Amino acid sequence: MGTIDVAVVGSGHNALVGAALLAAQGRDVAVFEADGVPGGAVSTVERFPGYRVDRGSSAHLMFRHTGIAEELDLAAHGLRYLECDPWAFAPTPPGTDAPPIVFRTDLDATAESVAAACGAREAAAYRRFVADWTPRARATMAAFGSSPSAARLGRAFWPTKGRASLTRMSRTYLASGDQLLDEYFDDERLKAALAWFGAQSGPAMSEPGTAPMVGFAALMHTLPPGRAVGGSGALTAALISRLASDGGTVALDSPVTALCREGRAWRVTVATPDGDRTVRARTVLAGCHILTTLGLLERGGYDAGRIAGWRRGIQVGPGVGMVLRLGTTAPPAFDGVPLADQAGLGLLTADRGHLARARGDMLAGDPPRRPAVLAMTFSGLDPSIAPAGRHNTTLWAQWYPYALGGPGARRDWSDVAEREADRIVAETQQWAPGFADAVEHRYVQTPSTLESELGLLGGNVMHVEMALHNMLLFRPLPELAGARVPGAPGLALAGASMHPGGGVNGSSGRIAARLLARDLGHLARWRL
Repeated sequence: MGTIDVAVVGSGHNALVGAALLAAQGRDVAVFEADGVPGGAVSTVERFPGYRVDRGSSAHLMFRHTGIAEELDLAAHGLRYLECDPWAFAPTPPGTDAPPIVFRTDLDATAESVAAACGAREAAAYRRFVADWTPRARATMAAFGSSPSAARLGRAFWPTKGRASLTRMSRTYLASGDQLLDEYFDDERLKAALAWFGAQSGPAMSEPGTAPMVGFAALMHTLPPGRAVGGSGALTAALISRLASDGGTVALDSPVTALCREGRAWRVTVATPDGDRTVRARTVLAGCHILTTLGLLERGGYDAGRIAGWRRGIQVGPGVGMVLRLGTTAPPAFDGVPLADQAGLGLLTADRGHLARARGDMLAGDPPRRPAVLAMTFSGLDPSIAPAGRHNTTLWAQWYPYALGGPGARRDWSDVAEREADRIVAETQQWAPGFADAVEHRYVQTPSTLESELGLLGGNVMHVEMALHNMLLFRPLPELAGARVPGAPGLALAGASMHPGGGVNGSSGRIAARLLARDLGHLARWRL
């Protein structure tokens, strides 16, 4: 192989978005993936006989708002989304007869459900919340769509002029999610449901700057989360198909082990069963964890002292959650929420104290005394992911520490994984009596196995903490926030470590592709 245009490290969805966009421009693109399964956390495998089980993400909340699927015409490559409508529901709490709260795409139907469960005052407040936060959530998505700069962020978040507007909107965006909820609502159960939705980004809703994470719920009334037919990995399959149609390649079981800048090109070292292979590339798109990328650069001769300083500053965090992938004989029997209404996220919490205690336990290095569970049974929406008469349920629980007992502790996740899985099932059983008896198959993903299986260092599914000081101009550090590494021309960074952060989005891949397209245009006059 001669010199190619773009070598891509990793096949996560952000990396594949960037690869596909560059290949569509006629660039020679090769993707190298360490795993035997492409897609990273956006992948689906046959975990149990006849079950298509996601390894990472399940519902695609943000990707459908980016326009990337249309830009790449992924529908022509087999991608089809089913709308998760209702997009979320809060079942009847254990020991009560309160009606469930069902969040449908239709705002009127949602307001009716809120009124029945929480009262007319809360329904009116919910309408105000959606009216206020829909344009703000759109502004957030606009800010997520391009490289972060003060000018771009100003246009996105502060479109109106005047000091009063600037002050008011700054306070709005910098507020905590809890503060936002307290300003709009009185009913604790409604506040807890929306706080749990917002907390899927990782931070507690008591932290500054988390108000937009709650406010993003308003955008679900314009376009709800999508469930890719056949599993989350259908997005990866469509991206690879599009890439291949434009001449790009994906090599599995081919880990990149070093990145070295030589003259005006990159030497990419790839490990193969037959020994190391060297690929020469004009540019590199690194779609893996930022700490993984820094390790590759260090092994390629980049300044080790500089990398050590960046490593100390990047906040991976103490962990986020763990996952149970279940094959069941029946879906969870939530009171008042039939299978047809379980198309979205099951928010199994009734008060924010439940969430706060779980978060506090994690910070102390302990599993939560009472798990906070998100339940998803997408086999009702897409029967292809489970055998006939069976269901495919995912239970995501927060918050769980990566290091049990804190840093330096000797407890190992392999010693407690099954016990903690039992406790998550038991918590779900409180909300859906009889559910434990329906479980036939179980696969447990702890923070430790999320790291070993998917490369999610520290068990953080967002790569880097999604706290205010790690977002926008600061993600993952101010020096790296432009998706560039100083002193490494022709390298662009993508993935959840980069702006705009975690979740199934794809925007960081598109940003990286734009940067490399510019680099390749500049390099066109050079003979390499």
